[in-house]
Amino acid sequence: MLDLTYDTSTPKVIAGAKHDWELVIGMEVHAQVTSKAKLFSAASTKFGAEPNNNVSFVDAAMPGMLPTINEFCVEQAVRTGLGLKAEINLTSAFDRKNYFYPDLPQGYQISQLYHPIVGEGEVLVEMGDGTARLVRVERIHLEQDAGKSIHDMDPHMSFVDLNRTGVALMEIVSRPDIRGPEEAAAYVAKLRQILRYLGTCDGNMQNGNLRADVNVSICRPGDYEKYQATQDFRHLGTRCEIKNMNSLRFIQQAIEVEARRQIAIVEGGGTVDQETRLYDPDRNETRSMRSKEEAHDYRYFPDPDLLPLTIEQSWVDDIAANLPELPDAKKARFIGDFGLSDYDASVLTADLDSAAYFEAVAKGRDGKMAANWVINELFGRLKKDDTDITESPVSPAQLGGVIDLIASDAISGKIAKELFEIVYTEGGDPAEIVEARGMKQVTDTGAIEAAVDEIIAANPDQVAKAQQNPKLAGWFVGQVMKATGGKANPKAVNQLVAQKLKG
Repeated sequence: MLDLTYDTSTPKVIAGAKHDWELVIGMEVHAQVTSKAKLFSAASTKFGAEPNNNVSFVDAAMPGMLPTINEFCVEQAVRTGLGLKAEINLTSAFDRKNYFYPDLPQGYQISQLYHPIVGEGEVLVEMGDGTARLVRVERIHLEQDAGKSIHDMDPHMSFVDLNRTGVALMEIVSRPDIRGPEEAAAYVAKLRQILRYLGTCDGNMQNGNLRADVNVSICRPGDYEKYQATQDFRHLGTRCEIKNMNSLRFIQQAIEVEARRQIAIVEGGGTVDQETRLYDPDRNETRSMRSKEEAHDYRYFPDPDLLPLTIEQSWVDDIAANLPELPDAKKARFIGDFGLSDYDASVLTADLDSAAYFEAVAKGRDGKMAANWVINELFGRLKKDDTDITESPVSPAQLGGVIDLIASDAISGKIAKELFEIVYTEGGDPAEIVEARGMKQVTDTGAIEAAVDEIIAANPDQVAKAQQNPKLAGWFVGQVMKATGGKANPKAVNQLVAQKLKG
């Protein structure tokens, strides 16, 4: 089991000029479904194509073109819901959300308002201090993405790229359970990790495949507890939505800035307007985008071109039976099976590739030693070279070979680091490199003893000092290791030095 304390009592408190204030945050995360085809057409979803290359007649809203549901996208949404321990609705329906914008050729977006495919779920967010927060997920619904307007290619015109139009999105809507900027970023990071484990979204925020709308409001201490007791949102203050956040760092900064803006308004005697805002990272400020729309402003109604979506419980059960091991379960197993610390297990399970690499190295070996080498030596070197684990020049078998040589006393820890560098830069089998380059550790006690005797005989003054202060024995150990080129067995050297100094 993970050693976590479920914490509900540490909201972010921001001091205003007159009062202390607490933050209340809810998030709508838009996750692009990992699928080769779009939600309602067979057009490609490949990123980086030439503008308007991945556009079908359906995407372009040509007259008479009707949407056809992509079953795999539905399966991915169900898989996501199961991964978040959510209720799967066997019957759901699509609605039209009407608004007009150049990158939305239909003049409406096909979404799910009244009957989403996934109901209530949860995300356990670890805060890094031994505590965790449980963030409730209200719903997950499927919808199609819009296109992209481009304003910087011509001083007089804007252009529209419809490649993203119709790409399947999962909108994951949380309850207003998040209480601070750091927690908001941790929630998105945990959600992204789960989606990647499930294979339902690649989580690439830079490409816009995962982006968040952040709803921020402020309340006086104690008001959130009133909301929890009554579910009356009036206790939480007026919320503002910060749109299209695609950076964990910017999410934190935007929440902090928006909270202080709202506090200044309220303490100045004003009223916070419910609206949609954008965050400008260069100026570190939020600015108004438009007044916040309500459902009636979009004139939602059931899409007449799509029948209600009905799925079988047996199909859901099959998906559930084939879910992969998720991050929390994998972390708990690493702690239990390999004796890892909470921190090391968190680092190694941060993504699937790292976890798989570690397991391959640790198989049949000391788990803690394997973790130390993967995290400290390999990850450190990869970070220095800005290289991903999937492109590591050292394979799990090679790193395991280095560890085997240490465990068998064939090489010392110092030699092992030299060997790792050779394998990293030149490749090759660790055991063969050690043999060919004469890197084997000296375990012959006779040879080690001769080196110890020589160092002691040459340094009588240092011997006298060490006999008075045993801590100085380390100097002799260092000299012997230096004389043997670091190849002497350190344990044997320490024992012989201590024995000789005693006389």
